[in-house]
Amino acid sequence: MPLFRLDGVRAAYNGSEVLKGVSLSIRAGERVALVGKSGAGKSTLLRLLYEHKAKDTALVPQDHGLVRTLSVFHNVHMGRLHRHSTAYNLLNLLKPFNKEVERVRDVLRTLQLEDKLFAAVGELSGGQRQRTAVARALNQQGDVLLGDEPVSAVDNHQSQLVLEAINETYDTVVLAMHDIELALQYTDRIIGLKDGQLAVDCPTAGLTTLDIAPLYSD
Repeated sequence: MPLFRLDGVRAAYNGSEVLKGVSLSIRAGERVALVGKSGAGKSTLLRLLYEHKAKDTALVPQDHGLVRTLSVFHNVHMGRLHRHSTAYNLLNLLKPFNKEVERVRDVLRTLQLEDKLFAAVGELSGGQRQRTAVARALNQQGDVLLGDEPVSAVDNHQSQLVLEAINETYDTVVLAMHDIELALQYTDRIIGLKDGQLAVDCPTAGLTTLDIAPLYSD
């Protein structure tokens, strides 16, 4: 039984059709990269997948979805608010519990961000904010992680750290990605969109960047 299944899905954005009859299924344990030019429909497809299984899915949105006035700790801890009572969360907001601090510190350590534990998110660089958003999703845990360009603001070394941490934490991963080499290295299936339609859907094994290049031609 697939975790996700879409049959002939159409979707519009600002009056323009973005997805034009897309059909696909994703099973547990798959690591999928969504690739294609900007505007091809990757973000819309991710949103539809998230709506299909939001309760058990961690999301790394393209805009990060962080509260800039709160610390990195509090933003990352938000990934687990649903696991605790309102009273617990309020107390932890006012005076963080040691066990929660250590949990978040461990997650940040995997992304080389532990030195920013109590820094305000508004003081961070773009790459640090992106890693904070990923850390929140890692801390949340669950069945699936969906990420919209989760490594677009970091360098290659940090990109590898992030993608390794994602794959170590989640068995099922779907990522919209602009870096094809990283997509081929860290996922086992490529779904390519072009002009709102499914143009490629195959295992990454044996693929090269040249095989994906036609998705980016006019």
